[in-house]
Amino acid sequence: MAAPFAGFEVKEELRPVAQLFDFDLDARLASVVALEAHVPQSANSARNLGTLRQGNAIMIGEEGLLLTISYLLTEAEQVILTTNDGFRAEGYVLGVDQATGLGLVHALEPLGLPAAPLGDSRQVRGEGAVVSVGGGGREHASCGRIFAREPFAGDWEYMLEEALFVEPAHPHWSGAGLFGPTGDLIGVGSLYMEQEAEGGGVTSLNMFVPAELLAPIREDLSHGRQRPPRPWLGVRSQEIQRHVVITNVSPGGPASRAELRRGDIVHRVAGNRVNSLASFYKQLWALGPPGSIAPLTIQREHDVFDVEVRTMDRSALQRRRRLN
Repeated sequence: MAAPFAGFEVKEELRPVAQLFDFDLDARLASVVALEAHVPQSANSARNLGTLRQGNAIMIGEEGLLLTISYLLTEAEQVILTTNDGFRAEGYVLGVDQATGLGLVHALEPLGLPAAPLGDSRQVRGEGAVVSVGGGGREHASCGRIFAREPFAGDWEYMLEEALFVEPAHPHWSGAGLFGPTGDLIGVGSLYMEQEAEGGGVTSLNMFVPAELLAPIREDLSHGRQRPPRPWLGVRSQEIQRHVVITNVSPGGPASRAELRRGDIVHRVAGNRVNSLASFYKQLWALGPPGSIAPLTIQREHDVFDVEVRTMDRSALQRRRRLN
């Protein structure tokens, strides 16, 4: 059976050299494992995220606590962790946080791995070298830099006030660990992105969730306690010429029940103008908890109309974890 990290090797010229760092690079490489999540076909998230999700997780507690990105774990029935030497063990999903996009897993067998120290990405200057690490050791690690630190709004009703954008992109970014110049874990891999480079062409980069966002929620996540959820409409949207355009509607979600459609433009939320994904989300989340009414002004082709949509908790449509 092929290792789950096979085929995701980093180009040799981008791999880190231990002598150039003032921390134990091998220990940091060992703290990152490959993660496979198996999700039933009937799961609500299977339509967009698939039933086999492959990524990484980072050991942050000697007792077997691992940090990863939440979309790998959402509705997972089985999680397999693979260390760099090929040892495989099952993991149990402790919790996922929709607001930050972080998730925690507990290894059900001792992995014998060093725990990575948690750091603060805000302490890393732009010129400092960072290392993106996926499961598999040195061949799956990449030297790079933080290209930008700025807000990020995703099309799935998700937003970070500050996200880390790192280049070059890692080939196995989901749940990868981002380590700063002092060897602390400062980010968790979330997305692969492309942007136009100076002088033409395209450059690839990754978006990382800052690791310091874990501290305020770690206790709740590790005990399976959910933070108060945000109101959810059940739409995917894009920002096009300062308009928010619905590109997909989740079956069974509030927007679907209100008969919103692909191509609808959201002009206002509760009377407040919407001209970006960020303004859309902030105004939606300010309405109150799930169950609150969202008054929307919608344009459909040449018609403009008002509609009230009762929001909900997105996890209400997801399969509940089985307790062992």
